Amino acid sequence: MSLRLSTVILPYRRWSEGGRGAWQRAEQLGFHTGYTYDHLSWRTFRDGPWFGAVPTLTAAAAVTDRLRLGTLVTSPNFRHPVTLAKELISLDDISDGRITLGIGAGGTGFDATALGQELWTPRERADRFAEFVPLLGRLLTEDSVSYEGDFYAAHEARNIPGCVQRPRLPFAVAATGPRGLRLAARHGQAWVTTGDPKLYENGTPEQSIQAIRGQVEKLADACAEIGRDTKELDKILLTGFTPDRARPLESLDAFVDFAGRHRELGFTEIVIHWPIPDSDFAADEKVFEQIAMEAPAQLR
Repeated sequence: MSLRLSTVILPYRRWSEGGRGAWQRAEQLGFHTGYTYDHLSWRTFRDGPWFGAVPTLTAAAAVTDRLRLGTLVTSPNFRHPVTLAKELISLDDISDGRITLGIGAGGTGFDATALGQELWTPRERADRFAEFVPLLGRLLTEDSVSYEGDFYAAHEARNIPGCVQRPRLPFAVAATGPRGLRLAARHGQAWVTTGDPKLYENGTPEQSIQAIRGQVEKLADACAEIGRDTKELDKILLTGFTPDRARPLESLDAFVDFAGRHRELGFTEIVIHWPIPDSDFAADEKVFEQIAMEAPAQLR
């Protein structure tokens, strides 16, 4: 089974000062998908430039032809299904059907309180996510939607003509807990993980592999509950958050070894961060480009 290689390009550069070029270069290098983070600000980048995901992806769609585009990930922290659906339908149209929506429950970062709300508990995030995903799915597939839930409402929300991709653009659902995995099994065309965050600081790569194997098994169980074959879901690993950290990008051989071990767990797509100097995502750009151009052939 071939393993797709994708990249995530953080939206921290002005379009005229390297932003445009990165997306065009990602297409030239042959990446399957170029993703970006959907945050209002993020971690160590909070006090520097940071641009919106949807406008960035719209601009990227205009300067590329083949590269798929998407978010890793959008969350309910500052999004509403009705307005998000309209933006996604527009983006899917502009890109001629090249959009994947990565979507997750959200966390406790800066986005969680940016609109002035109190920090949601883990249970409330899970409750909101469980309502958000199916409602968004309806909004992307039905011409008119009315809905009244515990957290979200829609009143005759019109979404004509719908997505270019039918019946809607694909969802890549980020989840590790039981409720999120059930959402991925029921509504996702793909599942996303970053590994086990508890292992990032003091865990080992071997422990990480075991933890991710456990996540894959739980996803299979969630699929079995509804009679779905887990092979129907793409499985996406967003790298940079396992105990391996940046080591897989130190050489082509190191990456092929890392990616191969995760392919054995059933992953169909590996996502690597576009290098950012003086950050957690610093990497040798020449090695990064070598990985992009040569690793896929070695992972077929």
